[in-house]
Amino acid sequence: MELGIPIFPRVNGKEEKSIKHYSSNQKILLVGEGDFSFAACLATAFGSAENMVATSLDSKELLMIKHQTASDNLEKLEGLGCTILHEVDAKTMSHDPRLVSKLFDRIVFNFPHAGFTLREHDAYQIELHQNVVKGFLRSAHHMLEKDGEIHITHKTAYPFNKWEIKKLAEEVGLCLVDEIGFSRYHYPGYVNKRGDGSRSDCTFPVGECSTFRFAKP
Repeated sequence: MELGIPIFPRVNGKEEKSIKHYSSNQKILLVGEGDFSFAACLATAFGSAENMVATSLDSKELLMIKHQTASDNLEKLEGLGCTILHEVDAKTMSHDPRLVSKLFDRIVFNFPHAGFTLREHDAYQIELHQNVVKGFLRSAHHMLEKDGEIHITHKTAYPFNKWEIKKLAEEVGLCLVDEIGFSRYHYPGYVNKRGDGSRSDCTFPVGECSTFRFAKP
């Protein structure tokens, strides 16, 4: 259902299926998908993607150039009923006409990144990353169901700890529910991608990293 308006059918008697923090009964918005392998992982676990909206910042055309595996993942998602949206800016997504007035139980952004302008420890580069994260959190705050959660998976070693994600969330009126160690092996088929630059299709070592779970107070 590419470029469609998200519609979530009610679950009637269907067995709930889950993987880690995510359930087939939740309305899930995935932001900043690389090759859409995380979305494909969830959809495979659920046996359906009708409860999911998966988005990319890139256009579909650029996505296909950047990621060799994107085509197969998108085909799988479309076959399982996922709503796929391209050219969605995480910082302004609450105003996107395709998403406006839609509320979600889980809003997920794995390894947010502002692109490779300078070295990761450079103060200006860190500021660019913080602008992306804070914009996402502010926008997601308006798209969250009453008991919903916003999840950010992020490296926690230096210099990535300098992003101060928990502080950014507090500044937009969110509170930390939990911080849980992240392992890619919990999500079969998921491959984290750089997503920018000449090596956009390459993966990267996650090292020490956590999934931060935020909610409204």
